[in-house]
Amino acid sequence: MSDDVMSLSASEIAADVRSGKRSALSVARASLAAIAAKDGPGALGAFLTVDAEGALAAARTVDDALAAERAKGTSEATLAERFALAGVSVAVKDAFTTRGLRTTCASKMLEAYVPPYDAHVVGRLRERGAVIVGKTNMDEFAMGSSTENSAFYPAKNPWDTTRTPGGSSGGSAVAVSARLSHLSLGSDTGGSVRQPAALTGIVGFKPSYGRVSRYGLIAFASSLDTVSPFAANVRDAELIHSAIAGHDPHDATCVDRPVDRADFSRGAKAIEGVRIGVPKEYFAEGMDPAVGASIREALAKLERAGAKLVELSMPHTSYGIAAYYVLAPAECSSNLARFDGVRYGLRKGADKGSIDELYGRTREAGFGPEVKRRILLGTFALSEGYYDAFYGKAQKVRTLIRQDFDRAFEHVDVIATPTSPVPAWKLGERTSDPLAMYLADVCTLPASLAGLPALSLPTGTVRSGDAGSALPVGLQLVGRAFEEPALFETAYAVESLLGTLRCP
Repeated sequence: MSDDVMSLSASEIAADVRSGKRSALSVARASLAAIAAKDGPGALGAFLTVDAEGALAAARTVDDALAAERAKGTSEATLAERFALAGVSVAVKDAFTTRGLRTTCASKMLEAYVPPYDAHVVGRLRERGAVIVGKTNMDEFAMGSSTENSAFYPAKNPWDTTRTPGGSSGGSAVAVSARLSHLSLGSDTGGSVRQPAALTGIVGFKPSYGRVSRYGLIAFASSLDTVSPFAANVRDAELIHSAIAGHDPHDATCVDRPVDRADFSRGAKAIEGVRIGVPKEYFAEGMDPAVGASIREALAKLERAGAKLVELSMPHTSYGIAAYYVLAPAECSSNLARFDGVRYGLRKGADKGSIDELYGRTREAGFGPEVKRRILLGTFALSEGYYDAFYGKAQKVRTLIRQDFDRAFEHVDVIATPTSPVPAWKLGERTSDPLAMYLADVCTLPASLAGLPALSLPTGTVRSGDAGSALPVGLQLVGRAFEEPALFETAYAVESLLGTLRCP
């Protein structure tokens, strides 16, 4: 019964719980049983904290609230709106604050931190009846592409546990791919949801920058961080996105615009007449041939179904990595200055030496190598005499990349690219080569720099190199800013034609 529950979609679970066909409590128990059976530091490593007691209590609250509403005769339409995620199990990346539940950012710096408040999106999930089962593993402070920079243990790809699930939101991707939870929440700064979605065979969605509140998300790079969900399919991704999106006065970057819902009624027919831009720069040297073949085969199938493929050139694409790895570390060096051993978190040797020595001891012990590397890079880029040459120039390149997209959308409705140039690589394979690790996000960074909505969905599986098992490939679709419904509708049509994947 547990396996049956976890194989259902989030939409099916929510409908069943609202109708009384099944209880939120039974769903929570099924999710917790799956976590107990499959997860742990020596297994998949998806969760850093499992909140069994809190999840069961939340599920009982949902069941009681729904019973009271049904007794009052509340209409199904009202229940569907107020309890859109009734009983759905959700895993939350450990970068979001959760009231009374440990939030570590996968760092020794915050190993014992228990926040006094919920992130805005966590509150939205609870309000709509979701049941949060725990906090997921990640690269420390969201800095990495493989979840191997976690201060505690790496996450493993459920398709092949010798391989990475991607990062930085790797634990959240594993939770959905392995059916430990029905949905999960991550953050996407340069590809941290789309890339692990591609590597684990699920859907990862990054909304437009400013569409979802960042309040309560522990900041990495404030002009890039985007709250982004994982789901097993496009409809479920749209369901959770619609639940968390919308204006929040606590976040000055969160726009005050209506959140429209996608219309999935046309199904695969929605692809007819859609102009799909295919930029040649995304199929450059360094792409795994099997990945390239899978993407091109998928695009050909869309063309046969009525889409129009339009070859594009986006000439500033190749500068995306360079620009990102100036901008993001610069903002990280500023944001992480708060972790100084004074106000909260780790404190080392407070009774010895000067305040500067306290800072040094605390940050040396609390931060891992990749976080230190990025703080140093960012501090240098912002230093006197170098600001204009590095940070200022990177901002200008960012504008050029956004203009590439603006010009492209004059001719196309959506842009299609590979999500990752390679399938999941072996754990440890790139840890000694930071540049090779950074290149894993080459396809996802431009959309992040431009602040555009983008979604990754699977095209199928490939056998590449020495892979002993089939590994998923992801197709990235990029849409116009704040036109999430149109992007979801196109993605649903694509999914209807290509199908979904289920981890064996």
